[in-house]
Amino acid sequence: MTAVKGFPAFPPQRAGARFATSWWGGAWIKAMEDTSLDHTLLKKGRAYAKTGQVGPITVSPGRLAAITEGDYDTVVRVSHLSDAEWNRFLDQVAAQSGHIAALLDGEVPHDLVEAAEDAGVPLLPTVGDLEPECTCPDWGHPCKHAAALCYQASWLLDADPFVLLLLRGRGRDDLLAALQLRDVPAPAETGTPARAAYALGVPPLPAPPPSAAEYVPLELQEAPGVDTGALKVLAASAAGRARELLSGGTPAVLTERQDRVRLAAEYGLDIGAESAVLAWQYGGATGLDTLEHAWNPGKQELARAEAAWRREDLPPVEAARNRWTLGTLQLRLGKDGRWYPYRLREDGQWWPSGPPERDPAALADQM
Repeated sequence: MTAVKGFPAFPPQRAGARFATSWWGGAWIKAMEDTSLDHTLLKKGRAYAKTGQVGPITVSPGRLAAITEGDYDTVVRVSHLSDAEWNRFLDQVAAQSGHIAALLDGEVPHDLVEAAEDAGVPLLPTVGDLEPECTCPDWGHPCKHAAALCYQASWLLDADPFVLLLLRGRGRDDLLAALQLRDVPAPAETGTPARAAYALGVPPLPAPPPSAAEYVPLELQEAPGVDTGALKVLAASAAGRARELLSGGTPAVLTERQDRVRLAAEYGLDIGAESAVLAWQYGGATGLDTLEHAWNPGKQELARAEAAWRREDLPPVEAARNRWTLGTLQLRLGKDGRWYPYRLREDGQWWPSGPPERDPAALADQM
């Protein structure tokens, strides 16, 4: 019997949070929205979904359920695949070795869905396929609670396409067990069938690349009009960023100014912007951005920080956008979710004064 899966309630989301970043999640939402005749209820449903008005979600064959705001029982139903439809779907999955690999990697291939539809298997819902039910007095179809549940379900589908299969009546284990009984074709004529490949055993993985490599400074001869010292710095910088890539990192693309500040911070160059260099040393590109730009964080993010501050019984601060000021101490929330401490100097300028913290109350000892 296919298992029932439970998912914890989604916490309130920051302003600008999106629904359905995957194309199949978007198809799910479109099916729900195209059914609705009341855009006001959809708008309320989106707000409910983002503000945590939906409790833990239960997914079972043909049924999506949760307790929503007001203790209402909210359910969205979708029809099961019949046994014949399931077998035709398995035929399409087994037709290409990449299909199951994509599903296991969290992707739903377009060509798989199209092939399934051509075979008469409606994997993704369309208009009228989603049947909402709710104990609230609202007559909407869907009501705001069922709409909120559908919007949050798109996040589940983004993260795990097997949630869609479970709603259609079969889960991940059902799919894998059924495929084990079939002969999955090789990916190419000269390839090896999956069963045979596993029977051969798994070869050892290659040795990982070295985590660090010795950098040998350039030996440059002096030449007219050539700043050999600058060339050596640039070469050392390029080598360092190459090591980041080799070790699995993804160095950010920097603006010309950011790169100048980075070079000054890492190699002690004088660019006449000491506060910028200090900000980079504490927080990289985000630290520099926090020094130079104010911005408007989401209300939920600020509310969590304020709650943490109050729990420590700390004095109130003067808040303006992403900046909290208390005397000569200022805390600035960066776009990486960390709080950066600043000190007011005698010249009236705020200067970075230490590394950032996730919890603003952790920086209170600098008061």
